[in-house]
Parts: sequence; structure tokens; C-alpha cells
Amino acid sequence: MTNPSDGPRRIILVDDDRNILASVSIALETEGFSVESFTDGEQGLRAILAHPPGLVVLDIKMPRMDGMEVLTRLRRTSQIPVIFLTSKDDESDQIEGLRMGADDYITKPFSVNLLIQRILTILRRQQIRGNPVADSKTIQRGPLTMDANRQTCSWKDKDVDLTVTEFLLVWLLAEYPGHVKTRNQMMDAAYGENLYVDDRTIDSHIKRIRKKFRDLDPDFSHIETLYGAGYRFVEP
Repeated sequence: MTNPSDGPRRIILVDDDRNILASVSIALETEGFSVESFTDGEQGLRAILAHPPGLVVLDIKMPRMDGMEVLTRLRRTSQIPVIFLTSKDDESDQIEGLRMGADDYITKPFSVNLLIQRILTILRRQQIRGNPVADSKTIQRGPLTMDANRQTCSWKDKDVDLTVTEFLLVWLLAEYPGHVKTRNQMMDAAYGENLYVDDRTIDSHIKRIRKKFRDLDPDFSHIETLYGAGYRFVEP
């Protein structure tokens, strides 16, 4: 599995709008990032797989290979953080992107400064993931094992490939089994307190997390939904 360890300050942008590529590239380079831009999904995917960046910003609607297909192929071998660019009214695309493993999305038209803040937040989470809790580097809850230093998660001795966001959400729930975590608490843990994220974003992440565990264990039912309250991890 490819990890986004090769150049955390290197960003790949994939969008068929050259104006967006130009403005975002200039802004990111001003912030000290190294940027590579592609107007084609196929070329972008080849570059990502050949030389993994720290993060990918990916447009959904592109000719030849759209962003959904790029993400699908990328997630077969890599958990590199991905931010989707979506149309303002395409809620279904936003939900589907999160379900497929995107870490975040931002709607067009957007503020370049907001996009930069989202990128910085995800990269900070990538670092925090290596140290989610100052006094504890591992979690053991029955067949669940999480190692923050190695950034790994396993269930019944089988690896669970989680994105940065998914790892932080599972860690938050597993840290205190049986305790209900509200969606606001989960949003703060995964995205930080200064960024607004819709409740449905958390729900989409939880659906994907459950699917990943159930792919390994069809009987997995240890992340419970408490309607109107939030989620909790039930220790086996």
C-alpha cells in the first residue's frame, strides 16, 4: 500500500479548467508548496502513482477520465489524502466522493484561501494521526488494534486501510468505548474547530468505515448509530 510519505509539501492538482490550475498553483507555491498540475485525469493518475504527493486536489467532472474514476483506481493501492472539487449543486457527487474515500470536498466557485486552509488542515491531521493522543500511541479494543506511530489499524489481525479522516474518527470512537460522540465532536476531531463541515460528511465517512470493517468481518456491528445523538464504539 502506497503511503503519502513522499513529499508532504508536494501537491498534485487535476482539473480541466486551466484558470483554476493557474490561480491555485500560484497561491500554493506562495505558501511554500511544490505543485504539479494536470488537465487530464489519466495523466494525473499516472503522475500520482508514479511519484506520490502529500495530497491531491481533484476535479470530479473531467473528460476522458473523471475524478470519480481517478479516485476509484487510486484507492486500490493508496490512501493519499484527496480533496474533491464539486459543483455547488451536486450534492450527490459530494456524498459519493466521500463514500468512495475522499477526505474532503469544496464546492465551485470557491475561495483559493479556503482551499489552502482545507489543505493545511488535512496535512496537519496527517501529522496528528501519528500522535492522536499525547499519552497513548496504541489502542486495543478486543480484536481492534490501532497504532498511531505506524498509522495502522487492524481487525481480527487483518489490516483495515483507512484514510486520514477515517483513522481519526475510528480512534475517537474507540478511545472511550460505549461513550457517545456527537457529530460536532467528530467533526472537530477530524477537521478542526475552525472549519464547517456538514453533518452528512461524517455520516458518509462512517458508512465507508463500516463497509471496510464488514469487508473483513461480515458480522461487524461495533460502531452504533444513536439517532439524534451521534455514534459510539461498542467493545466486543
